[in-house]
Amino acid sequence: MEMIQETKTSLFPTYKRWEIAFEKAEGCHITAGNGKVYLDFMAGIGVVNVGHGNPNVIAAVEKQLSKGWHGSNLFHFEIQEKVASLLTKHSAGDLVFFCNSGAEANEAAIKLARKHTQRTKILSFKQSFHGRTYGTMAATGQDKIHEGFGPMLDGFTYLPYNDLAAVEREMDKETAAVILEIVQGEGGVVPGEDAFLHGVQKLAQEHGALLIVDEVQTGIGRTGKLFAYEHANLSPDIVTAAKGLGNGFPVGAIIGKEKLKDAFGPGSHGSTFGGNPLAMAAAEATLLEVLNDGFLQETEEKGEYLFSLLKEEVGRIPGVKAIRGRGLMAGIECEKEAAPYILKLQEKGVLCIPAGTHVIRLLPPLTMTKDQLLQGVEAIKNVISE
Repeated sequence: MEMIQETKTSLFPTYKRWEIAFEKAEGCHITAGNGKVYLDFMAGIGVVNVGHGNPNVIAAVEKQLSKGWHGSNLFHFEIQEKVASLLTKHSAGDLVFFCNSGAEANEAAIKLARKHTQRTKILSFKQSFHGRTYGTMAATGQDKIHEGFGPMLDGFTYLPYNDLAAVEREMDKETAAVILEIVQGEGGVVPGEDAFLHGVQKLAQEHGALLIVDEVQTGIGRTGKLFAYEHANLSPDIVTAAKGLGNGFPVGAIIGKEKLKDAFGPGSHGSTFGGNPLAMAAAEATLLEVLNDGFLQETEEKGEYLFSLLKEEVGRIPGVKAIRGRGLMAGIECEKEAAPYILKLQEKGVLCIPAGTHVIRLLPPLTMTKDQLLQGVEAIKNVISE
C-alpha cells in the first residue's frame, strides 16, 4: 500500500483517510500518486455512475465553461429547464428544485413537506442516513450521527425498517411525511420489502402525509432503474437525488408533485449555487448517458450477474452472513468487522467501502464490464477466504 508521509495538515480531521493519494481516474480505475492502479468498486461512494472522466460529461462541462458558469437564479437558464424536464419526464414528479448535494436535497424535502402539510411530525427509520445538516441529521436514525451536537431538531420518530406495523402505530393526522431509502445504504445495504413500501405509501395517503423517497444513493441508474422506487411501482410525493446526478460534479435536486407548487413560492427557499450552469451541463450529459437506449437494461443485467457471482463465490464462505442489495449496489455482511477486509483488498488493487461496521459495500461505476466485476469478486473471495 502507498505510504503517505505524515505532515502537518490545515484540514479538520473529519475523515479517516486511507494511505492512498488520489492522482487521476479514468473509466473504472483510479491511479494513486505512486502509480498503483486500483479497480474502483466504490465510484466515489455511488457518485461516478457513468465512469471516471466520461468524455460526454467532460465535453458538456467544457462547452458551458466557455459560456459562463454563474449568473444567479434571478436569470432564466435554458439548461435548468432541460434537466428538470428530463427528471420529471422519467419520474413521478412534476417540478424540480436544484441544489448542491444530497443533504441539501433532503433538507429542502423536509422543509417542503412541513410547509405544504402545515404539520411537523416526520417518520424516519433506524439505520437510515439522510445527511449531516441539522435537519437531515435529525432525520437520520443513527445515534452515532447525533452524538455531541446537542438537541436534535424536534419532530422526528425513528421506526424499525421493514416493520409496517410500527409505521401504522405512529402514523396519525399530525404526520407531515415519511422519509425512507428504497435500499438503506449507510445502514448496511438493506432493501425495503415491496409489501412494506406499498404499505407505507398507502398509510401516508390515508393520513394526508407525504412520501419522501431519498434516492441520493440509489438513484440515477444504480439499481437498474433511473430511480429505485420504480422497482416497487411507487408514486412518491417527493424524490431527492444527488450523488450520481452530475457524475461527480456537485449537484442535487428534489422532484415534487404539482400539488406542492404553492408551498415553494418566491422567497420560500433558495440556493446561491443550486442549478448553476456547470452543474446543469454535467447533469444533462449524465442523464442522457443513463437514459440512452439499453443502458439501464444492461445495468440491471450486470447487477444480476454481480449477485449471482457473489452468492456463488462469496456467499458460501464461512464467516459471510448475507449478500444483500439491488443492481450494482451490493452489501456483503460478515461475522468479522469489514475494515480489515477493505484494507486487504486495497493491497490487491480493489477499492470498496464499508456500510456500518460489518458490511463490505460495493458501488462500482455502472459502466464496469462483467470481466471487471468478476475480477473484483475473485479478489473479495480470496481476501475473505484468507
